[in-house]
Amino acid sequence: MVHWIKQWAGAFALLALAGAAVAAGADLGQAEKQPTNWTAIAMFGMFVAGTLYITKWAAAKTKSAADFYTGGGGITGFQNGLAIAGDYMSAASFLGISAAVMANGYDGLIFSIGFLVGWPIITFLMAERLRNLGKFTFADVAGYRFAQTPIRAFAATSTLIVVAFYLIAQMVGAGQLIKLLFGLEYWMAVVIVGSLMMVYVLFGGMTATTWVQIIKAVLLLCGASFMAFMVLWNFGFSPEAMFAKAVEIKSLLAADALTAEAVKAGADPATVDVAAAAAAKGLSIMGPGNFVKDPISAISFGMALMFGTAGLPHILMRFFTVPDAKEARKSVFWATTWIGYFYILTFIIGFGAITFVLTNPQFLDAKGGLLGGGNMAAIHLANAVGGNVFLGFISAVAFATILAVVAGLTLSGASAVSHDLYATVFKKGNVDSASELRVSRITTLCLGVVAVVLGIAFEKQNIAFMVSLAFAIAASANFPVLFMAVLWKDCTTRGAVIGGFLGLFSSVALTVLSPSIWEAVLGNEKGSALFPYASPALFSMTIAFVAIWLVSILDNSAQAKKERALFPDQEIRSETGIGASVASGH
Repeated sequence: MVHWIKQWAGAFALLALAGAAVAAGADLGQAEKQPTNWTAIAMFGMFVAGTLYITKWAAAKTKSAADFYTGGGGITGFQNGLAIAGDYMSAASFLGISAAVMANGYDGLIFSIGFLVGWPIITFLMAERLRNLGKFTFADVAGYRFAQTPIRAFAATSTLIVVAFYLIAQMVGAGQLIKLLFGLEYWMAVVIVGSLMMVYVLFGGMTATTWVQIIKAVLLLCGASFMAFMVLWNFGFSPEAMFAKAVEIKSLLAADALTAEAVKAGADPATVDVAAAAAAKGLSIMGPGNFVKDPISAISFGMALMFGTAGLPHILMRFFTVPDAKEARKSVFWATTWIGYFYILTFIIGFGAITFVLTNPQFLDAKGGLLGGGNMAAIHLANAVGGNVFLGFISAVAFATILAVVAGLTLSGASAVSHDLYATVFKKGNVDSASELRVSRITTLCLGVVAVVLGIAFEKQNIAFMVSLAFAIAASANFPVLFMAVLWKDCTTRGAVIGGFLGLFSSVALTVLSPSIWEAVLGNEKGSALFPYASPALFSMTIAFVAIWLVSILDNSAQAKKERALFPDQEIRSETGIGASVASGH
């Protein structure tokens, strides 16, 4: 077995490094514009080799389903906090938010604030209860006193859909990053990332994923701190001076664009008040309205980011890796600390990209757009403030960020299929650990293929926005069911499942019918989207909560009465931890 693992790990390592070698000699897409970055290739190679060694080490420790899903429950609160931060500081956070701030200024902050304020909800409502009630997946918590088959069928379905949307963003970020640096074609880059991710999860499970996330979190925090320091250093550590320069640059760019539009329309630029309009556009980055256009969109978008955090399966799963509820609370404290600090840095990085990247022809293509796409703002800024060596470091860290998050997502999706569907629904709990692991690994392979296909299909999307869609679905399906099942004594299986599925289907349907998918991805004409808002959360969350409440209070079946009678036992265990599994008993 170990020999087989070594062979496969070596093969995938060669695949990844071969991709870099192909890039070095090939003339594909970006290669003629971007010289081969040997520093980045070397750092990529070092990271891949290092993480594959971690996977080999973890494979020797992964002997049971508990080891595979939760690392045996022996990870400390501090380690888990860093790993959660690593999970959360994804391609969307690092590449997507900084790109959104560069494009929209102040409005980009809605991502940072929305992502961050979800943590108090987890701290005070979820973390301790999750650890005391759960074992491997959030369905263990939601279905503690409910009929197992329907609740786990819902949990597995919603988990897989959330994971699919989240995976899209990570794969897009990875593809654009490797395409930019190595000159590989986009689809080849996505395939390499998908292949490496499958190695980490297939062999190392949660142990390997956790340590890759911890290492990545430390490197990313250090790299982002240096970038923000260098940006502010160039402005005498005056944020005001940085903002003033950003407004000036945006105004100049707006003036050029308005002049070009006037000429194209056949008007004399001298007759158009370009200066006033350009100044207004430049100043607009310091206020709201560039991204979120109306109050309904702002509220709905904010709700998705806030409550989606408490419904993300790969984040919830991390609370089962610690030995007890105290360590779970400690995990959230450390995660919130690192994530809050990191999001402050992304704002500085975004405005830094306006001042250092948008005016430098080295980072722009013939049409004036960023080389590699809009998501690459932070990568170009690294080159601008730290040169080629720092570019190589940040690129390798961004790649590590994507790999670690994709591995965590895939693990949560695989556990939903193997633990919730196969072991509990189909086999009714009569399954051995080896069979469950085998199903989990087959699911990992399938998810890897799906991630690659979707990553290629959504190439042009902003990755922070794609993740916000996953948050909207998690907030509309998983969060209402978890919240009501754990905190409301009258909640029943029928109410949780019907309400959960209504939240899930309405959020997915409204997401598809929104401009972001209906127009931008499916190619329908502008203004034809049937749902006009950026996020469905305000509507789909309401549908889910109302349905759970209404169906539950109308449910007077014998099963419902039994479930209500079990609530005091659930409450005692969730509050005290009496009867909860410990690390050795996982």
